Amino acid sequence: MPTPSRPGPRELGLCLGTLPPGPHNDITDVAGVRVGHTSVIEGHDVRTGVTVVLPHGGNPFREKVIAAVHTINGFGKPFGFEQVRELGTLESPIALTGTLSVPRVADALLTWMLARDGEIAREAPTVNLLVGECSDAFLNDARGRHVHEGHVLAALEAAGEGPVAQGSVGAGVGMTAFGYKGGVGSASRRLSAACGPYTLGALLVSNYGRPEQLTIAGVPVGRLLPNQTPSEQERGSVMVILATDAPLTARQLGRLGRRAVHGLARTGSTSGHGSGDFVIAFSTAQRIPQDGETMELSLRCLQDGGPAMEALFQAVVEAVEEAVISSLFRAETITGRDGHTREALPVAQVLDVLRRSGRLFPNSALVDSVLPGA
Repeated sequence: MPTPSRPGPRELGLCLGTLPPGPHNDITDVAGVRVGHTSVIEGHDVRTGVTVVLPHGGNPFREKVIAAVHTINGFGKPFGFEQVRELGTLESPIALTGTLSVPRVADALLTWMLARDGEIAREAPTVNLLVGECSDAFLNDARGRHVHEGHVLAALEAAGEGPVAQGSVGAGVGMTAFGYKGGVGSASRRLSAACGPYTLGALLVSNYGRPEQLTIAGVPVGRLLPNQTPSEQERGSVMVILATDAPLTARQLGRLGRRAVHGLARTGSTSGHGSGDFVIAFSTAQRIPQDGETMELSLRCLQDGGPAMEALFQAVVEAVEEAVISSLFRAETITGRDGHTREALPVAQVLDVLRRSGRLFPNSALVDSVLPGA
């Protein structure tokens, strides 16, 4: 997968939280999870794309994983959430895209699933597809619905277990966060051996917040950056995907999903009226067969009150917070529909504010190229 052109926060000495990240510090640190993107950039007005997350490399319909969805603020148009709430399983890839492209992306997912399973809607039940969305209408000609089946199939074909491209890529191409260029962000946390060990990863699309709300490492960066003025009412969204290899029930995954709001709040989110904020959480620890022949199904789960669950709660908060900041650090300036422009976060100024606030711990030569005198 392509390497982002801008370094992430951790590479520049900004370490959020206390739990250690996984090897890639993204959602693919959970073994088996795959991510793919297709960016759709055409002419002056098309700035959109699609991102897909697969829970494993097999047939997700035949080998379902336990899952949950949580609505923080329901101002959104997601697809397929109700069956996950009812049954507690995920049986298709998860796709993220722009709001008005949801139906076309869902149809493309259906094409992909039908091609891989000849029994769907015949000997087997129909399949539940999962699509999340954020509006990219400021930078993109959303009415044109430019994400087509070929784009979705390409993202699925490209999905891999390696490092996740972040920033202005895939579903993040047309996104805005805190008045700057938003996009795809991802981070992970590893629990200690005493708690498992398990890994939790987060991937999100950031498309929310006003400039003056932006908070990084507890510092009100948005109010301290020069030339900042309060913006209009927030009309964005955020889609959060959580993956873990810890054995959890759907109820326990719902508990993780509800903790994501704390990570968003650390960045300044207030889940404004027009912000559709949703969480999808799944566990790769166990697979539920579609055609199980036994009357009973034995599943493992963690103790609710044990140290592993407590650590997973912390992991969710830290990974979501860092994923948001990573999406901002890595995103690049984009000009799109009608000449609208979203500038990249001024990372050098942000690092200066954080350094003066005692929150930056430079540990990379990269800092010298971004922040003079670091």
